[in-house]
Amino acid sequence: TPFNASDFLLLEEADAFIAINDELISTNIDATYYDPEGDILILEALLNNDPEPLSNQKDFFPTLHKDLKVVEPKNQSFEEDEPPKVELKELTPHLEYAFLGDNGKWPVIIEKDLSSNKKIALINVLKTRKKAIAWKLTDIKGIDPEFCSHKILLEEDYSPKVQSQRRVNPKIHDVIKKEVEKLFDAGLIYPISDSPWVSPIHYVPKKGGMIVIKNDENELVPTRLVTGWRVCIDYRKLNEATKKDHFPLPFMDQMLERLAGNEYYCFLDGFLGFFQIPIDPKDQEKTMFTCPYGTFAYKHMP
Repeated sequence: TPFNASDFLLLEEADAFIAINDELISTNIDATYYDPEGDILILEALLNNDPEPLSNQKDFFPTLHKDLKVVEPKNQSFEEDEPPKVELKELTPHLEYAFLGDNGKWPVIIEKDLSSNKKIALINVLKTRKKAIAWKLTDIKGIDPEFCSHKILLEEDYSPKVQSQRRVNPKIHDVIKKEVEKLFDAGLIYPISDSPWVSPIHYVPKKGGMIVIKNDENELVPTRLVTGWRVCIDYRKLNEATKKDHFPLPFMDQMLERLAGNEYYCFLDGFLGFFQIPIDPKDQEKTMFTCPYGTFAYKHMP
């Protein structure tokens, strides 16, 4: 019931109130008119039913529960066991792909020079911690904004720049649309209509293999294959106006002195660490970019 345990107390008070033997004010009123049990049933029905909204507020309340559709719960185990669709990119020589599932599913990147025993032990640990790996954009938890957020501080002698949208090849429209929809569905960007800073969108070809073809003069010319397109934002104007962070880098002799006598050297690798740091809400509008499908701003550092 909506009042938890308080409705029973209310019913007891109502029962006690109805049971009071008051004298009739008028002798013309028939005492059999009172029905304590019926009054209690009416009161109980009122407590267990939602009140009818006002006539001017009906649009803000949902319809009756009988109009709601019953949705069967999804199979959580099926979603968790379903392997993600990822694109295997070319790696540097010291890295290689390992797979946590059969038939090349659940790929991870590990060190190529590890011994066979270490590879087996590492893969077994990763198999038990598959949920800790962000297989898609929606899996990225990021850093708690209360702990850390990125602020875009600007120099005083720079004025905001509103850049217009660049001409886009019609063949690339679908690529841009899919990328924008992917970021929007993951909650990493949001639509925005007004900002003092507007940056244009840009697209560059993804690196592919090399092939030798003949030109018009029958000469063999090595040409790089275009395997796809990468959508980028041209933030050069914004970067010029942003205050630079100066971090002191340690000298090599200082690092060697600290590492002397230690067997292991651990470091934090930021490889593919995109969308981890949230942007301060006051500075998100500065990341606004324009594309053929609207204007958007980032919530996390791209």
